[in-house]
Amino acid sequence: MTSKAEITTALFDEWTAIDDVLSALDDNQWRLPTPLPGWDVHAVVAHMIGTESLMRGDQLPTVDVDVRARPHVKNELAAMNELWVESLRPLTGTEMLARFREVTALRRTDLTDMSDDDWNAPTPSPIGDVPYGRFMRVRLFDCWMHEHDIRDAVGIPGDEGGARGRLAFQDIADAIPRVFAKRGKAPEGSRIAVALSGPLPENLNVAVDDRAALVDSFDGLATTTIRMDSGVFTRLAGGRTSVDAHKDDIEIEGDRAVGQRIVDNLAFVF
Repeated sequence: MTSKAEITTALFDEWTAIDDVLSALDDNQWRLPTPLPGWDVHAVVAHMIGTESLMRGDQLPTVDVDVRARPHVKNELAAMNELWVESLRPLTGTEMLARFREVTALRRTDLTDMSDDDWNAPTPSPIGDVPYGRFMRVRLFDCWMHEHDIRDAVGIPGDEGGARGRLAFQDIADAIPRVFAKRGKAPEGSRIAVALSGPLPENLNVAVDDRAALVDSFDGLATTTIRMDSGVFTRLAGGRTSVDAHKDDIEIEGDRAVGQRIVDNLAFVF
């Protein structure tokens, strides 16, 4: 597993990057819609505040509305997130930024002071029971995605690469063999090469045999090659955009039917 120092440094840098973009927003920008259904910038920040508050042991807020009735609330985790969105809705952008700074400052202290035993202890997470430190890599991925949800909403671009971007992207890389085989229905024997340009240049090779797996290289030629910018790939994987919006940005060679089916079903973060 990635070291505690590497994960916490990236996570703390991510919180700083989010703070920087939020500090530049006016009241109207806090209410702009993001690529996430039903959520504006204010809601995305409420979600991050709520998650870090829960990590500190805070209780879920209570609200007077049935958040489960909202169309974008599909499961219990979404309902839990929506409780924070609803409860924090009356706060201004300035108040939200203060809350974000407060909870992330406390979390920085918690994580810095955490013992190795606690860092490595099994804990429930969105990807199952994993070491606490692995859960914190999930938190990095989540916050990194939400940083760019906010940036896309308000039109303030930022650095999608760098150390924190590379580490966050690893959660996508880890998932794509399963996504290609299960959602993309890549047949056994497929050799799928993904060539990403842009801020996170990567060459990802997926071999589909008894099970799909990332490999360093193929014995022969790729059966399908997919090329696109890493920003497009990330947003497709995150369910933030559609293939139809990027028809001119995606190149598929070889078995085009397999490649098209993969990119059409790339979203695994909901």
